[in-house]
Amino acid sequence: MADELEEVREWFRTWGARVAAVDFDGARPLFDETVVGFGTHATFVAGLDNLMAEQWQQIWPNISGFAFLVDEAVGTVAGDFAWAAVPWTSRGYHEDGTSYDRPGRATVTFRRSADGWKGTHTHFSLKPGTPARTFKPACG
Repeated sequence: MADELEEVREWFRTWGARVAAVDFDGARPLFDETVVGFGTHATFVAGLDNLMAEQWQQIWPNISGFAFLVDEAVGTVAGDFAWAAVPWTSRGYHEDGTSYDRPGRATVTFRRSADGWKGTHTHFSLKPGTPARTFKPACG
């Protein structure tokens, strides 16, 4: 029996690589233009441009070592719709430049398009007790 989530896991692998590379343009095609999201920085945003400006651009340059733990993903595929929840890891930085573990979890909903899965909603949260703010790493 084929793993129904394998295409979704591959989507997370691709997106995770874009996050780690701080590749906003490369991540853009993975999402529906009408995506709605909230996360570790943005309270609630609608539209891909707003998600990029208010979440991605506020976080990605200020972390390192980002990766989704795709082997731990759970979710459901139902025809042209899917959802998945997946833990992730990264390094955050205190204002003085020292680093800390910055783990969390994400839930994404998807719609299948002619180009493959498109993210339609994202929700990121930090593991409880993780500092809420991260600063640009000294090496970046």
